[in-house]
Amino acid sequence: MAMAVATVQVENERVRVTEWRFAPGTATGVHRHEHDYVVVPMTTGRLLIREGGQERANDLVLGQAYARGAGVEHDVINPGPASIVFVEIEIKA
Repeated sequence: MAMAVATVQVENERVRVTEWRFAPGTATGVHRHEHDYVVVPMTTGRLLIREGGQERANDLVLGQAYARGAGVEHDVINPGPASIVFVEIEIKA
């Protein structure tokens, strides 16, 4: 599977801000979050989350942020026909 494109916009001792761009059919690959993080959708769309041996839909709505804790291990996939973009803000300190 092709990979989503991650562009780090800001990184310092306190935060890392990454823009994620998912063309149709792309994924992050399985990864584990070392820090708490906030996701800010820049587009509306549905992503597929593979986590803990299960799959679930994750509906993103432009501008409706959500937060998750450190330790999350998952793969994020865009199964749809349109590109999806979000900004991820990891809180290091």
